[in-house]
Formats: sequence, structure tokens, C-alpha cells
Amino acid sequence: MPASPDEADSRGTPAHSRRRAVEWPVLPHPRPKRTARALAGGFPAATRSFAVTCFDPDAPSVSGWWHWAVMNLSATQTSLPADAGAAGGENLPEGALMLANDDRERGYSGPTPTPGTGVHRYFFVVHALDVPQVDVSTDAALAALGLQLFFHGLGRGILVGTASAD
Repeated sequence: MPASPDEADSRGTPAHSRRRAVEWPVLPHPRPKRTARALAGGFPAATRSFAVTCFDPDAPSVSGWWHWAVMNLSATQTSLPADAGAAGGENLPEGALMLANDDRERGYSGPTPTPGTGVHRYFFVVHALDVPQVDVSTDAALAALGLQLFFHGLGRGILVGTASAD
């Protein structure tokens, strides 16, 4: 260990560039229901539609895990009810479409981390888009939606929750 914070360690790495472990808090909670919570908020004036996604980058796979993807929400739809992610999209507003998640279901698959994989972060993202509808088939891979969100995105609101089975 270096004698001072300015000295290099045994590998020659200066103290100011060494990585430090980050402790993520784990909040105790009962086993979560597979129900999305209600969402609402502001958005850019040029918004013509919205998409909502939920992604777990900490899933035990090299590509994370997509839990939910909804597109073609009208710009006048500034909130979603608590059970908007019900299977098949039956509680979504008219015109909204849901892609299959990584469980191959059309619906929100709630936080269900695999035991032994630690704390998982769940990124709920509301995407404000400059087009009234995203040109993606409901049979498309989530990557196809991701391309549309990238090229038509005006802004995003991000909410991150955590869960653990450990």
C-alpha cells in the first residue's frame, strides 16, 4: 500500500486513478409483485409520442435483461396506471404497443433476480420521441426498438430501483 495518496501502488497505478468499490444500498422489502407502478412527469415541448422500457443490466447474462418495452404512447398520455404492464397490454392506452420482453412475454416481468446474483438495478426509462409512432413490428427484437429510440429521442426520464433475492 502506498504511504501517501499521491504515491503509486505496487503496479505503478497512481492513487487518483485507482478504482474504488461502490456499495449499493439494499433495501429490505417483501417479494415484489409483478405490477408496474404508476408513472407521471414533464417532457420536451416537441414530444410527439413516448416509449417506456425497463432494463436490468445486472442480470446473469452478457446482455442484461429487458423486463418491459411499450411504444407508441400518445404525447397526450402523461401517465400510466399501476397495472399498465398487464400481460397482453390490455391495460395500456389505445394505440400503445408492447414488445415481448426477454421472458418472451408481452407484459411487464417484475424484479425477480436469480438467488446468488446480488443486487440488481432496474432502469425504468420514459423516452420522449419526435415521431407520433415508432416504426417497429411488435414481433421485432428489442434492439430494433432501441435503434428507433436512439434516432428519435428528444429526452429521457430515468428511475432506478433495486431488488435482490439474497
